[in-house]
Amino acid sequence: MILIKSDHEIALMRDAGKILAEVLMGMNERIVPGVTTQELDDWADSRIAAAGCVATFRGQPGMVRGARPFPAATCISINEEIIHGIPSKQRVIKDGDIVSVDCGVTYKGYVADSAFSRIAGNGSPDLVRLLETTKRSLYAGIEKARPGGRLGDISFAVESWAVAEGLGIVRDFCGHGVGRSLHEDPGIPNYGKPGTGPLLRQGMTLAIEPMFMLGKEKVKVLVDGWTVVTSDRSPAAHWEHTILITDNGPEILTKWAQV
Repeated sequence: MILIKSDHEIALMRDAGKILAEVLMGMNERIVPGVTTQELDDWADSRIAAAGCVATFRGQPGMVRGARPFPAATCISINEEIIHGIPSKQRVIKDGDIVSVDCGVTYKGYVADSAFSRIAGNGSPDLVRLLETTKRSLYAGIEKARPGGRLGDISFAVESWAVAEGLGIVRDFCGHGVGRSLHEDPGIPNYGKPGTGPLLRQGMTLAIEPMFMLGKEKVKVLVDGWTVVTSDRSPAAHWEHTILITDNGPEILTKWAQV
């Protein structure tokens, strides 16, 4: 069942989204060659706590049997890692790396979820194209999040950008509803047919998150039980916003200056 949020719930989600946007903006500024992913996570963790929030990702149950609960405040994935990278003191970001940061915060019981990718230092034209296309597909999907539309309209808009640029689409993972919990109905694939799927209504809150790669579409989960990588080790990018559907169109709750 897709939950419709009340005015009170929407106000709390706006607050959560604003806090998360500030955290991600600060992380973006700190992604430089030589920093470790653990240093980035420690900074985000302290900011989340200072804002009176809980780091939503910490303690999330593993995707595969036997995997430990997620141990960090953020997911930080590099190059061929698509999502769910675990921060580490041993993981040093290098010039030209794609760094994808995914973070969720819970504020007074309500969740905001967002992600971005950037290149540390200088990147090749193909990497720039990958990141820019994935970002543009996110906004194309958001534009379709309007009352009276269908979920498939969002998915098709995202997919169209990947097809136009010859990029692979991550099909094993998708966006989702968000609010009272991190993952609510509906699932939001990054591919689909327009005019299909559930009817979009005012008050729905969705996390739209395209994930594209330069290579083939097959993915796998590493032995840590969390990190999802491209099977051919091709670079990947990930963008996400939490949005609210309103009568005046989509409202991005996790918007910050550069995204």
